[in-house]
Amino acid sequence: MTAAFILGINMFIAGIFAVAFAVVAASNPKATGARWIAAGYSLGILDIALEYILPMQADPVPVGAAIFLTYMMAISLCVIGVARHFQFAPPWRAMGAIWAWALATTPLIFTLAYSSPWRVALYHLPYFALHMMLVIQILRVRHLQRLDYLLAGIVTVSALLHVSRPFIAWQVGTADSAQAYMTTQYAAISQSIGAGMLVAQALVMLLVMMRDRTAEIMTRSETDPLSGLLNRRGFNDRAEEAVAKAHAKRRAVVLVAADLDHFKTINDSFGHPAGDAVIAHFAQILRDAAPEKALVSRPGGEEFAVLLLDVHLGDARIYADEARRRLVGADLSDMGIDRPVSASFGVAQMTPGEDFFTLWRRTDAALYRAKSGGRNRVSLALGELPGGPSVKTAAS
Repeated sequence: MTAAFILGINMFIAGIFAVAFAVVAASNPKATGARWIAAGYSLGILDIALEYILPMQADPVPVGAAIFLTYMMAISLCVIGVARHFQFAPPWRAMGAIWAWALATTPLIFTLAYSSPWRVALYHLPYFALHMMLVIQILRVRHLQRLDYLLAGIVTVSALLHVSRPFIAWQVGTADSAQAYMTTQYAAISQSIGAGMLVAQALVMLLVMMRDRTAEIMTRSETDPLSGLLNRRGFNDRAEEAVAKAHAKRRAVVLVAADLDHFKTINDSFGHPAGDAVIAHFAQILRDAAPEKALVSRPGGEEFAVLLLDVHLGDARIYADEARRRLVGADLSDMGIDRPVSASFGVAQMTPGEDFFTLWRRTDAALYRAKSGGRNRVSLALGELPGGPSVKTAAS
């Protein structure tokens, strides 16, 4: 199989993936990374077209330099795209240093003999460095998953193949001139390697984007847009699973239910935008005061629920009372509200064998007692303390 034929295949592959990433970008306005990667693969098509033109040149240096720099730009766009996808700032300084090195060594590269291993090494060194930039961007992800590791591995292999080019050229031989490159065994091997890496990297990156898009859709379906907390569906699903695991590992779980007091009056007196601002503010209070592993939710309206893991009743009461005090003491004048806003809380600790929905019913009962007892207070569910009396904790 000739290098020219493999180049044609590479051009076709680059075109397919350029379109694929462009479609991803068009279907999701937030997929800015896909746009950069689509541009990178589009430049790959131009790079291959220049390869076909090279044998026709009397002076191969201008087109050869264009091929060298075009492929560098294609990889650079992919580095930017990967960084954008994972929501990092692109490594501009590091990329700038690689480009400065490449531009500084370009005259030397194209004055060395075409078959010189030094020429091959200098030619591929910037490609290696840019691929390692890609690996670094992937490994910066906070919670790496299997596909991320796979992508990093493939890109690392691609980078190492670039630095192996001088050894491949030394083993199989290469052309004496740029115009004769397409007729060599080295070209066929090099382009075959390129085709394999091109497909592997693009396919895995597309899978990563599909995975992340699916996770984003799932998160959106489980998140309340006003408060940014879990909605009822998201909370129920995660809380049920958390309770089951807690039972299996004999860990403590406490559910805190909260309800904004006289919320209808807030809406009627100050308007719905003010009411929405209060909901968002209270959601932030609950989130800020909660332990790291807590599940914080807004099941609906002015109702909130927090599942505290590895926390006992006493600490949960302290959490609820802290949130209550922060809300009632907040200055809400910037929301157009000129009086304090309060909330009532019900708290219940999971008992052995109790399922999540039974726990929620007992927590709701405690919340009802807090509201019927005067509001702006924390009430503990009855029978929570083994061998102890029923307990209610009023606001101080």
